[in-house]
Amino acid sequence: MDPVPELDLSADAVTLTQQLVDIESVSLDERAIADAVEVALRGLGHLSVTRRGHTVVARTELGLGERVVIAGHLDTVPVNGNLPCVREQTPDGEVLHGLGTCDMKGGDAVILRLAATVPAPVRDVTYVLYEAEEIDSEFNGLRLLALSDPELLTADFAILMEPSNASVEAGCQGTLKADVRTTGERAHSARSWKGVNAVHKAGDILDRLAAYDARQPVIDGLAYHEGLNAVGIRGGVAGNVIPDECVVSINFRYAPDRSADEAEGFVRDFFDGYEVIVTDNAPGALPGLDRPAAKAFVEAVGGEVAPKFGWTDVARFTALDVPAVNFGPGDPTYAHKADEHVRAAEILHCEDTLRLWLTQDQSIGGGEG
Repeated sequence: MDPVPELDLSADAVTLTQQLVDIESVSLDERAIADAVEVALRGLGHLSVTRRGHTVVARTELGLGERVVIAGHLDTVPVNGNLPCVREQTPDGEVLHGLGTCDMKGGDAVILRLAATVPAPVRDVTYVLYEAEEIDSEFNGLRLLALSDPELLTADFAILMEPSNASVEAGCQGTLKADVRTTGERAHSARSWKGVNAVHKAGDILDRLAAYDARQPVIDGLAYHEGLNAVGIRGGVAGNVIPDECVVSINFRYAPDRSADEAEGFVRDFFDGYEVIVTDNAPGALPGLDRPAAKAFVEAVGGEVAPKFGWTDVARFTALDVPAVNFGPGDPTYAHKADEHVRAAEILHCEDTLRLWLTQDQSIGGGEG
């Protein structure tokens, strides 16, 4: 068995980000990084540590009246020539380049630093570092934890350290994946009129998508922007055969005022006349900014808030009736890109902000402690 990589929780959060990035952890291959996280956290006497699969949970047990979950995923998308981590000094400050710097090992480093250096917070804290967020939801560590140990996710409030430019992003949009299928009849391409070309029939599907007019609802003062797009197309048998099937894969990003069923209904109506097979559907999360816990946190970090357009596990906490927001370092537009990077200043800002909030004597319900 390979040795467990070492994480130095006494290092600053920027250095710790580099250490995490350099442990390759593509989805379903998180054992090494989970081992490293578990070993590091078990060395902290003020936390109780639980591991399920490649998900690690560390909790304070101070008996305080409030509890917050601070969570981040350990996995990344596949490597794209962007490992190991490279640190660069720029006129605007230090930048870390590499897979996971933005999505979301900068946030994970903040979690680990807080776990190590805030032994006596004013509210109990559950730190969750989990597996398989970047792939289909059946593998998602938070989902599996909610099934196996729901008590570990019980809280008054949750913070997802997803990249959000070191500012608060509330709620999240839902995401639906589906295959839209056309059928035809095979024939020799030399006698194409003897068959029906399923690829040609897909043209109408693409025309509908090109004409799609995105809905932009305003929810709790935040403007969301839906999107319906083809993300893949497949068909064809051989270079001399008229294809009898074509499948257009689509992704619908829908505002959180739609339920999963409503989103599916919209997609089926939109592609009326075609076979639609839904392959994944994760509902979004309403901003919930009217909840006292969310209002108190937003006020504590300066009062600025924006909508989250991508899907995040905020939605899983919403399903558990735990209000949650996204707050992490990194520009989400660089997530999954070959030139993924994060500014060191954002990592340190998130750490300082959360440290202050975890140690200041103020209720997450908004009153004085």
